[in-house]
Amino acid sequence: MATSYLSPGVYVEEVDRGSKPIEAVGTNTVGFLGESSKGPVNEAVLITNWSQFVKTFGDFAQCSPYLAHAVYGFFNNGGSRCFIVNVGGGGDEQELTAAAAGPGDGKDGKEPKKATGPKGPVDKDSLYIGRDGGPGRRSGIKCFEEVDEIAILAAPGQTSPAVQDALLTHCETRKDRFAILDSPETITGGIDRLPKPRDSKYGAYYFPWIQCYDPEKGNVYVPPSGHIAGVYSRTDSERGVHKAPANEMIRGALGLKYAVSKGEQDLLNPKGINAIRHMNGAVRIWGARTLSSDPSWRYINVRRLFIMVESSIERATQWVVFEPNDHRLWKRVTRTISSFLTLLWRNGALMGTSPEQAFYVKCDAETNPTEVVDAGQLVVEVGLAPVKPAEFVIFRIGQMASGGGVEE
Repeated sequence: MATSYLSPGVYVEEVDRGSKPIEAVGTNTVGFLGESSKGPVNEAVLITNWSQFVKTFGDFAQCSPYLAHAVYGFFNNGGSRCFIVNVGGGGDEQELTAAAAGPGDGKDGKEPKKATGPKGPVDKDSLYIGRDGGPGRRSGIKCFEEVDEIAILAAPGQTSPAVQDALLTHCETRKDRFAILDSPETITGGIDRLPKPRDSKYGAYYFPWIQCYDPEKGNVYVPPSGHIAGVYSRTDSERGVHKAPANEMIRGALGLKYAVSKGEQDLLNPKGINAIRHMNGAVRIWGARTLSSDPSWRYINVRRLFIMVESSIERATQWVVFEPNDHRLWKRVTRTISSFLTLLWRNGALMGTSPEQAFYVKCDAETNPTEVVDAGQLVVEVGLAPVKPAEFVIFRIGQMASGGGVEE
């Protein structure tokens, strides 16, 4: 507002008093870790279609079959954007050629895989876990620290506990992405002895491997994480991140390494192991659980919905910083967040027949007493009632007396 008016007249001024719109962040950009004999090493490269991937990292013959099939399956199942990190080299101290760092046998995934470089054997797990040497000197999973758009993370075929723990830790630390983990290709003993990653609400685990066509080798078994990431992306685009990525067909899947029965899934599901089964004439994802033992974060869609909401609010409310911290600001913040959550409720992401039942936003003198304001803080309390998937559908059917009916 002008501080003075020197001559008579009409003055028009623009005053910003409305709410700032919050735009939902993307949820379907995937980060893939893998190996290739072609393309840049330890650099996150944006890929938007299969042809671009082949041009940059090679086809099924030049690239690790795990990575190639994962990316092909991702785009085939509805994916649109992904970042690829080729871990063919591990930095100055352990450079490897991609030929030396070839794919492992993919069987039980328990033993760390070794590759031979110029300076002797190297633990291949360390190539995926990587090191953080600062900007331009990151390797492995640490390369994804530089890319904020990634919402889903996968290292196709990497079933080592160390690598899977690194993926989960990365997601838990950043709190803005979700990991898709593969089970081992083969299991020893019964289905009840299938190894499981550690407890986490930022990851999901899938069993078994799927059969796909390879132009070089014919039908082969490949890890499902890339195809499942494509299903996540397709579901997000068609229905929204609040829809569980389950009971969805996996395009390109010709069969399964193991046929999981209902009795066997009764053992897997309570453990948070999502089964892939041949159902209703197609290979489908038949599970929607995270690895968490906390009932509040049992379902994938609930965890990913909160990731989206938290990231969206964080990025869209940067304008609040250094604003005068009084009741006027509190009302603007409340109005801004409420408008965003109301839109989510209308799209079916939240429970309730009215916005008041779906969420609440509290930003007032109670959440911001004098001592909080004096400390330079603004506290906003937000509560959500997310929709949860109908995992168990129960029909109660009984007999009725003859002659019963409904009269108008």
